[in-house]
Amino acid sequence: MGLKQLLIIRHAKSSWAVIGQDDFDRPLNDRGKHDAPMMAQRLLDRHVSIDLFITSPAKRALTTAKHFVDVYQTGKERLAAVRQLYHAYPAVFYEVISEIDDSIRTAAVFSHNPGITAFVNELTSTQIDNMPTCGVFAVKADTLHWKDFATAKKSFWFFDYPKL
Repeated sequence: MGLKQLLIIRHAKSSWAVIGQDDFDRPLNDRGKHDAPMMAQRLLDRHVSIDLFITSPAKRALTTAKHFVDVYQTGKERLAAVRQLYHAYPAVFYEVISEIDDSIRTAAVFSHNPGITAFVNELTSTQIDNMPTCGVFAVKADTLHWKDFATAKKSFWFFDYPKL
């Protein structure tokens, strides 16, 4: 049976240093710049391959995704920014995931709270109170086609975050 693997990743810790800065443009702070490559390395150490990185184009999410791409030594062509993932509701996550090419076995989606916590809590019986910054919630879906992800049987794979 076919298996698709999805990693849902919240952007790393962002900076609030610039007063009045547009939310979309907030960069990562020092902890975020440390945590993103560290979490990517943890996934590599776990032998988790990632074929596609899909991210909100907001600076903090895009930068987090780029850190993962760098650690994975994957070409930038494997990174896609999708505007709808900026402050997305769960329905948007399903929509974006349904459009992933079936040649992709494992995809990572980078986004924001509160939508990302709501989304991961819809996937399996494993529930979390809050998706921490740079947290990774991983599931496996019993399907050959990403378009069927929403209705496919999904199982909890793992949950990891920097302070764990």
